[in-house]
Amino acid sequence: MGGLASLDGALRRIDEFRDGTGGTVRITTGGVTVRHFMAEAIPAFRRRHPNATLEFQSAQSTRRCVELLRGGRVDLAWITLGHPLPGIEQRPVIELPWVLVVGSEDPLAVRDVVHAGDLASIRYLAHPENSASRRRLEENFARLGITPPAPVGAADWDTAILLAELGVGHAVLPALPRLVLSAGSPIRAIPIPELTPISVGWAARRWDALSPLATDFADLVARAGER
Repeated sequence: MGGLASLDGALRRIDEFRDGTGGTVRITTGGVTVRHFMAEAIPAFRRRHPNATLEFQSAQSTRRCVELLRGGRVDLAWITLGHPLPGIEQRPVIELPWVLVVGSEDPLAVRDVVHAGDLASIRYLAHPENSASRRRLEENFARLGITPPAPVGAADWDTAILLAELGVGHAVLPALPRLVLSAGSPIRAIPIPELTPISVGWAARRWDALSPLATDFADLVARAGER
């Protein structure tokens, strides 16, 4: 009986892979990015595939996401893109310019833009040391000949926004899709045009080996990012 049950389960998984009606899509990314990039795609996917499961594994860096992908523990990774990754196929979804997030009472809040030279004197809320976004930002600093000030703290994107609102420091962040501020908002996001935008998107071991479910979820997230 055990052998028949195993065979039956294997055949079910083959059917799920073929027709995309059920099964699991395994994704790795940071919790912050789920809210900012996948909030529309997740409920849309659940409506389209009510018998399927989305399984998220949290990772705090692009490096860890890629490790999980290479190890076969996930199907897709949402990462900050950049340098080639051997054995990994990358698909850019959206480019994000950089902004300076400050409290509405901060002297810089009246600016329409912030220039790169202004960043040398900010109270710098740094990204975590092992994050790809911090590496990209520091590459920008080096390109522009800027020595960034010593960080007053390190935090993920959402925590940095909260700390900026509380007046702890200034956050240099990508212009996140859900960072939409009203006129009465307690924070402001001011463009920094001299910094090169970062690209974020999907990574997979092989796109042509993904299940129909995984491909559909990746496409849903990409379409939401294009709007």
